Parts: sequence; structure tokens; C-alpha cells
Amino acid sequence: MTSIALLLVEDETLIALDLEDALTHAGFECVVTSSGQKALDELEKDASRFKGVLTDIRLGQGPSGWDVGQRARELVAEMPLVYMSGDSSGEWASKGVPNSLMIQKPYALTQVITAISQLITAAGMSKAGAPPA
Repeated sequence: MTSIALLLVEDETLIALDLEDALTHAGFECVVTSSGQKALDELEKDASRFKGVLTDIRLGQGPSGWDVGQRARELVAEMPLVYMSGDSSGEWASKGVPNSLMIQKPYALTQVITAISQLITAAGMSKAGAPPA
């Protein structure tokens, strides 16, 4: 079975490593970036290779997770998006894209896996990365 590629955007190294490990064990392939600009660069290269985006909101200087989500949806209209934040969840309704999810930090790794899996299934994006049944 072909793994499903995700773009993971997290500026805290330990959190990124934990998430990448959990997602890999769940069968996903992760491209990990530590800044909004690097994430935008990955999306510009070939956004369609990603079947979902998981992004922290506050990424230091440069583009935020809101910016990453917006650009991902401009490039792939149905891109599943999970936002993760310790303090920005109140802005989700105004800055988040439709049909996305917000997960409040701290979270259980299984919450993130469940959230992105559900969004991918709902969007039908898993079909593009998996062989026919």
C-alpha cells in the first residue's frame, strides 16, 4: 500500500518529532517543516502530493499557520487541514478555512491522527494515495 503524504508544520522540534513518529506509525508519510515560509515553499513545489496539512498556528517570524492553511486551500480546494494551537483556537472561526479542524494544545497524539484521518476520508483524498480495493 502506498503511504499517504502529509505536510506537518511545527516550529517546536520535540513536538514535531513526536507527531512525525506517531503519524508514521499510523501509516502516513510526513514532510516536516519548521516555519510557515518553508511550508509555503513545499506547497508551491507540488501541493497535490499532500493529502493533508497539519499546522501549528504560531510559527515565529514569517507566515503563520493561518497563512499556510489558506494557501494550501488555494492550491488544492479540498485539502484536509488540521490546525494545532495552544492559544489561537478562538481565532479559528474567523481565520481558519472551512471544513478544517482545530486541536487545542496540549493534545493526545491519537487526537491528531484521528482528526486528519477523518478529514482525509471525508474529502476522499485517500483514494489518490492508495491502490484500488
